[in-house]
Amino acid sequence: MSSSSGMGVKKAREVLRLSPFHTTTELRRAFREAAKRAHPDRKGGDAERFREVVEAFRLLQAAAVERAKADHHIIQPPVPTRPAAEGGLKLAVSPRVAFEGGQTEHGLPDGRRIRLTLPAGLRAGDTVRAGEVLLTVAVRGDGEMMVRGDDLWITVPVDPRLLAEGGRIAIETPLGRRVVWITKKAGERGLVRLVGQGLPPAGHRQGHLFLRLTPQVRETHSAARTLLRRFAAAWAA
Repeated sequence: MSSSSGMGVKKAREVLRLSPFHTTTELRRAFREAAKRAHPDRKGGDAERFREVVEAFRLLQAAAVERAKADHHIIQPPVPTRPAAEGGLKLAVSPRVAFEGGQTEHGLPDGRRIRLTLPAGLRAGDTVRAGEVLLTVAVRGDGEMMVRGDDLWITVPVDPRLLAEGGRIAIETPLGRRVVWITKKAGERGLVRLVGQGLPPAGHRQGHLFLRLTPQVRETHSAARTLLRRFAAAWAA
């Protein structure tokens, strides 16, 4: 298997520093680490190297799906389609699974449980076929992330001073570390868009990543509370 640019599976493993016997978990971990190293916003990063990392990940992920099909574990990659009729079988996935893909189990109404190997880039309304069963994807927010169409949304606490003054900041998100420039206008709006870092295309539009910025809450103590605490400590003594 090779990509349109001519990259083969062997080259893809070298780009991500993976052995021929890697697992899907190791593939996702290697992709995140390689993407961090190559990201253009990081020191030493490079846009072309980052593109190569993304291409290698997609190639190896597609190869994993083909292997799963050959082993009769399941999966036909989802294709864009109109939503199933009301009452059809639903497959609920988290935003992280929609973004990264991976393995999951699903219970059917007849009591059977099936194991699915899902590709990256699932959207609500996509269909996944497992044998004779057709499932319609529903992406559920998990408290850390939510999906709107092709886009990922994450709420991130930020120092109030940075929101007011603006500046460059490294933010830890459920998808890894992101280096973000926050302008004063973005701080006032409480929103930053990272172009092209949302759900991967997979037959759809490339999504964006939206960071909803909230002031970081810090515990403050008034003079009255401090005096009350001291009084309580003295009384206890």
